[in-house]
Amino acid sequence: DYAIITLFLNCGMRLSELVGINIKDIRFDECKMTVVGKGNKERTIYLNKACIKAINKYLAVRPRDGVKFDSSDALFLSEQKRRISSRLERISKRTVQYVVEKELKRAGLDTTKYSTHKLRHTAATLMYKYGDVDIRALQELLGHESISTTEIYTHVDNEQIRDAVEKNPLANL
Repeated sequence: DYAIITLFLNCGMRLSELVGINIKDIRFDECKMTVVGKGNKERTIYLNKACIKAINKYLAVRPRDGVKFDSSDALFLSEQKRRISSRLERISKRTVQYVVEKELKRAGLDTTKYSTHKLRHTAATLMYKYGDVDIRALQELLGHESISTTEIYTHVDNEQIRDAVEKNPLANL
């Protein structure tokens, strides 16, 4: 659960991208991974220390036995064995949504207002607001086709406006 939440909040990935992560697509030496995004397009997601640490902690406890052949390379596996096959499978979108909902409740947050997609929005907003990220870089990071889709994250608050005015080189004349 921790690794799932950490990836959502640090990478801004889509739900479908998260469930589709394969272990072989993670380059620990380069702190990055390749995911398949919207429109079946591959994109690179860079991993910070928190993500690498969370993935490694998960891999240390990830089941190795009883995994279906076609799910053997999946990063995240379902904990529930399917009645039909009695083998572990790649985690489903619904299971991830359940995990996120459970953790949101544990944090005392309203699950009618927050979701996996809101975690993507949160990651993007935090990167834009605190990471000094250019909108084009944010567009690439989120895998948006159009810059107008990315612009929803660039809403500014009064603090940012005040800060911009104070940082004007002519402010102290």
